[in-house]
Amino acid sequence: QVKLVESGGGSVQAGASLTLSCTASGATYIDYCWGWFRQAPGHEREAVAGITGGDKVNYDDSVKGRFTISRDNAKNMGYLQMNNLRTEDTATYYCAHVSCLNWVSPVRMGQGTQVTVSS
Repeated sequence: QVKLVESGGGSVQAGASLTLSCTASGATYIDYCWGWFRQAPGHEREAVAGITGGDKVNYDDSVKGRFTISRDNAKNMGYLQMNNLRTEDTATYYCAHVSCLNWVSPVRMGQGTQVTVSS
């Protein structure tokens, strides 16, 4: 059974950067497609970024130009580099293995890591 564990969340001021990491354990011999989702209190979960087939990267408009998703299949890890953070980026962030045909469709998700951005 594959398990995902996020790390790297924290509390920062607006304009700062954070890098979230996600480690996959279990049946990790497959090159998965990765995604990151977030959910703020009182809001629905939203897809933030994803890597699909052919290493095509996808981003929600709200994070384009500020966030960068990457993966290292050899290490079974995914990453989300977040620059120029805004208060509206405050949320619990979840890494996921996603459908390689639809990056907003998670196959499995981690437990989440909190990101808090203050002004």
